[in-house]
Amino acid sequence: MLEYLDVSAEPIRLQIDRVSKTYGSHRVLQPVSADLVCGDRLLVIGHNGAGKSTLLRIIAGLLRPTEGAVHFWRGTERLSPEARRSVIGFVGTDVHLYRELTAREHLRFVAEVRGLPVDNLQSTWPLERVGLAGREDDPVGGYSTGMRQRLQYAIALLLRPKVLLLDEPATNLDEAGIALVGTIVEEVARRGIVVIATNDPRDMRHGDLVLSLEAPAHG
Repeated sequence: MLEYLDVSAEPIRLQIDRVSKTYGSHRVLQPVSADLVCGDRLLVIGHNGAGKSTLLRIIAGLLRPTEGAVHFWRGTERLSPEARRSVIGFVGTDVHLYRELTAREHLRFVAEVRGLPVDNLQSTWPLERVGLAGREDDPVGGYSTGMRQRLQYAIALLLRPKVLLLDEPATNLDEAGIALVGTIVEEVARRGIVVIATNDPRDMRHGDLVLSLEAPAHG
């Protein structure tokens, strides 16, 4: 069992209500809806350009939808945009890491920014969990792409997410790394929700629900 699971918390729910995204006259995400509860593992699939990454970034609060809305619920309480940040973990291929910082420094920086307890500022268990023990004090600039991907998972675990968002989770990972992702997904889903954007057949084993996006038509 992963350390970050909080069995005492109210169950989480994620509602996606006809969310779409348009830049000028160019629609990058057709309207999409979903209603997810604890235990759900959703695969978001679709051709390149269908808006998979866009949808995840909207759920994460990194993009505003042009239409529609995303709501998070804890029990009967609808979470404010600020409160959402405390339940979300996001791992993507374009998440910025600081090459001059070590993995340990990344964890401490994220803990300070999120206002996590002092224990989290000192903790390195997420690095051990993802196979980076012994490399915690090496600058990330010397990491392989796979190691940097593992560091993103370590950061997500530190945040103890109730909603874990994964964008192309198999990218840059070897078979051991992909197996680790599967373990993390299974454990998060026991008390939360996992949303995975992918077209990679290796990721399909991690989900039990499927949302297929249609590529927007272009005139």
